[in-house]
Amino acid sequence: MRRLRALQTMKSQRTRLDRFISERDSVSRRAVRMLLAQGRVLVDGERACSINQVVGQFTRVTLDECVLQANQAHYVMLHKPEGVVSATRDIHHRTVLDLLPQPYADTLHIAGRLDFNSSGLLLLTNDGHWSRALSQPDTNLSKTYQVRVEKPLHSRYVEAFAAGIYFSYEDLTTKPAELKILSKFDCQVRLVEGRYHQIKRMFGHFNNRVLRIHRCAVGSLHLDPGLPAGGSRNIASSELDALGIEHHCQAEPHY
Repeated sequence: MRRLRALQTMKSQRTRLDRFISERDSVSRRAVRMLLAQGRVLVDGERACSINQVVGQFTRVTLDECVLQANQAHYVMLHKPEGVVSATRDIHHRTVLDLLPQPYADTLHIAGRLDFNSSGLLLLTNDGHWSRALSQPDTNLSKTYQVRVEKPLHSRYVEAFAAGIYFSYEDLTTKPAELKILSKFDCQVRLVEGRYHQIKRMFGHFNNRVLRIHRCAVGSLHLDPGLPAGGSRNIASSELDALGIEHHCQAEPHY
């Protein structure tokens, strides 16, 4: 049931105003025209002027001051620990939704997964348009990871990542990635794509096993350093604005 509700929030919920009111208030579509003419319908605080106005998932609609819809968009950052599944439901392990305290957790879905043994910044939302935009190739949104490997790093890693590494299974070369060596076994990797186990496979090109992956940023949005593993908070409107992706946040306070 939880998974079903989460999937439903991802669908594009857009419909014409006359159909929306007819379904919500059991009035004929012809009667809706009269309601609009009488100024009895407000859409996002303004008098509705056309039955063709589009009502989206987060459009506020009132009829005679009776609220027909007032959904709020939620955008959450979670500090995912290792050993937690990036899923809405799992019969064997804790999921990221199990870590969320807010009452609307069941309405959220994951915007960009992390592997079971990876940690760091995970984003959740009930805004399907926003989550889809995050993953679209055209967005070119970078993701930054701290990585620890088994064997010592070398400058040739930096060159290979920047040039792109060939994956024979898909017959493709990865987009250029930035690798900064931090210590003998630690580095920072910044990608603009997210192929299956991409970081592990890129280091696999050198037969170097990845021991730890921690995502510290998605675009300009960095994991809150004060957020403990398993902790979460709402993402501020200013942080969402900096990402440059359309959102419906109304400056919710942190929690």
